[in-house]
Amino acid sequence: MARWCYQHRLVVLLLWVGALFGLGFSASTAGTNYANVFSLPDTDSKSAYDLMEKAFPNTSGDTDTVVWKVDEGSVRDQAVRDRIRPVLDDIAKMPGVGAVTSPYDARGAAQVSKDGTIAYAQVTFAKRANEVPKELVQDVLDTAQGADRAGLQVELGGQAIQRVQEPPQGLSEGVGIVAAAIVLFLAFGSFFAMTLPIAIAVFGVGTGLFATQLLSHTTDVPDIAPLLASLIGLGVGIDYALFIVTRHRKGIQRGLDPEEAAVTALNTSGRAVLFAGGTVCIALAGMLVTRLRFLDGVVIGTSLTVVLSVLAATTLLPALLGFLGPRVLSRRQRRRLAAQGPEPEGASGLAARWSTAVQKRPRRTAALALVFMAVLAVPVLSLRLGATDQGNDDSSTTTRKAYDLLAEGFGPGFNGPLQVVTEGGETSALVKGLQDTPGVAQVAALPPARGVTVIQVVPTTSPQSVETDRLIDRLRDDVIPAAGVEAHVGGVTAVSKDFSTVTGDRLPLFIATIIGLGFLLLLVAFRSLVVPLTAALMNLIAAAASFGVLVAIFQWGWGLELLGLGKEGPINAFLPVIMLSLLFGLSMDYQVFLVSRMHEEWVHTRDNARAVRVGLAETSRVINSAALIMVCVFMAFVLSGDSGAAMAGVGLAAAVALDAFILRTALVPAAMHLLGDSNWWLPKGLEKRLPHLAVEPKEEPAASPEGARAGSGPASAVHGFVRTADGEPVAGAAITLLSGGGRQLDRVESLADGSYIVSVPAPGTYLLATTAPTYGSRARHVDVGEGPLVYDVELVEGEVDAVN
Repeated sequence: MARWCYQHRLVVLLLWVGALFGLGFSASTAGTNYANVFSLPDTDSKSAYDLMEKAFPNTSGDTDTVVWKVDEGSVRDQAVRDRIRPVLDDIAKMPGVGAVTSPYDARGAAQVSKDGTIAYAQVTFAKRANEVPKELVQDVLDTAQGADRAGLQVELGGQAIQRVQEPPQGLSEGVGIVAAAIVLFLAFGSFFAMTLPIAIAVFGVGTGLFATQLLSHTTDVPDIAPLLASLIGLGVGIDYALFIVTRHRKGIQRGLDPEEAAVTALNTSGRAVLFAGGTVCIALAGMLVTRLRFLDGVVIGTSLTVVLSVLAATTLLPALLGFLGPRVLSRRQRRRLAAQGPEPEGASGLAARWSTAVQKRPRRTAALALVFMAVLAVPVLSLRLGATDQGNDDSSTTTRKAYDLLAEGFGPGFNGPLQVVTEGGETSALVKGLQDTPGVAQVAALPPARGVTVIQVVPTTSPQSVETDRLIDRLRDDVIPAAGVEAHVGGVTAVSKDFSTVTGDRLPLFIATIIGLGFLLLLVAFRSLVVPLTAALMNLIAAAASFGVLVAIFQWGWGLELLGLGKEGPINAFLPVIMLSLLFGLSMDYQVFLVSRMHEEWVHTRDNARAVRVGLAETSRVINSAALIMVCVFMAFVLSGDSGAAMAGVGLAAAVALDAFILRTALVPAAMHLLGDSNWWLPKGLEKRLPHLAVEPKEEPAASPEGARAGSGPASAVHGFVRTADGEPVAGAAITLLSGGGRQLDRVESLADGSYIVSVPAPGTYLLATTAPTYGSRARHVDVGEGPLVYDVELVEGEVDAVN
């Protein structure tokens, strides 16, 4: 497929361009129909909602609030009335505004604070918040704030108002792409190579978002789904292309022509991309076991975007590589290739030195990494799930100011009243019981409608307070049963509490599901029990540490003002499910790219220390570059204006950074060095029953120029000396002779003068691997004829050879 896409690159490019513009045109024509459906069956708040819907079937449309405060006098003063009343009348006349309830009318008399300095009016739109035209909301906002003057503060709150104060759509995505482009240019040193991952991400995310928008007309997709889909799509799209382009560039630098380099890159890194994309989708699909309808649309949008990003990386990318040819290399690299010829196989520099350092001190490395992650995970012990509201907005926003004014004038609980709903029966005992309950500031029973009575209860504490949660439990467990009636506690605050409870109860099953599925995938891919167990443990460590960071920032408030993220509060109840899905999927990506390279080396050499060292040396730089890009993309979503997306962005940025820079670069390789050959252990009975899933391409046995095969003909030998670059002998170096398929044939250690000799069963091509603890390693294919072969090995400190 890679070769076909490379050779028919114009056709592939036109197909992708046509798909992008076709879906874009269809989506813009159809419009959006996102719907936030919170279905919590068998919960008390759901029963209350059903009764309220029966009593008030025609209550639709978003209700927002205009709040004003005077510094001196009272809001009832004639001067204030004369300034506010015309504004409210103008708003009421706007097309799309259903009604305006003013405190200066008889029915709004209770909308003035006790001290007379704060009042509010309710503006009810004809449609839901996400359906109200932004132009209308902006007109309401501008008209209301036009009454603001010295001594009179006017602010607005509500979901519709919150939409118009958000930054422009695409700002966070644009900032993330620019940051990723800078990292890519520094990594590649080539403008053309930099543009490839960006182009793949744009095509993958663009088609995914347009397709999700069209699907919103056929199923319930929440409005946060496209934001999360673009967040994860940009990250994986750029990362997957980065892995493939890096392998392609290495192929060209090592003497392959561009087409063969592209085919090899897709046949190696491309396979890992397909596998990694599958693990992300499986992790996302794990959200379905929670049976929360709100998350179904998130699964659809994010999974579809990931699938299209993988498809773009495996089809569009080889086509674009065909257009660029050798220009994926920088000019300096092209000049060096022309002057000096292909580069030798190997890894050197900081990555190789770090890999050698981890091998030398695995216990110390593992201990330091574990202690660091444990310290970061401590705050997770105080994790509290809930829901953010406009009280968590930045202090400069009008919604936050309106929230604070209402809390100041009418009490902290006014922003989150509870509705106690009962059908039929006498309610006087219930009202009396509610009024006598500690933590209740105000109780008001509305006139019965269709046999349903709604009693509004205003707590003395804020909606996000722990005391408010306890009040809801007290009403349900003690007050309502004592009144002898059947009633249910509803309202936004009660729904949030029930949602948090349901999510927390189902979280263990969800975590077990995604860890179990990931374990099975890695078990089949790497034919090992220890590798998937290690990955599962590392995923749990990464999750604990990243949630610890999240709690410290958003729940404890550390650095919130610095980041411009408003006020501290509980962690969004839906965030653990979404974040753990993305985190486990992305962690599996890095595990696959790291361990697949180790496994490839293990198959060749059967030397665990060498396999871990080479795998880390060859992949750590690209994994760290990919993680840095992910961090830039995720952190850019702080600019989205959506508190949930900002929370997810910060949490995922922390998770990816910790996973790549600490776990995959230090803890995982250190643990694999300590575990030794048991990393690759699998019971023979299980080996026979497992299906075969190749993450790496099938290994072709090497053949000698004469076409001889190992194992036929007279026996021979390979002998020589192991020396340093200065000519000093290396004693105690391990020299291993392996067949083309990776079977060990002989293994010896060099003598004091550096000499060695290994037995060769027959003429043919073999792999000779040499490694020494103090130095690097060297692996070369050697062609052995009828007689002994003299082959000297030179080891360089800090250099790690790769076997490909």
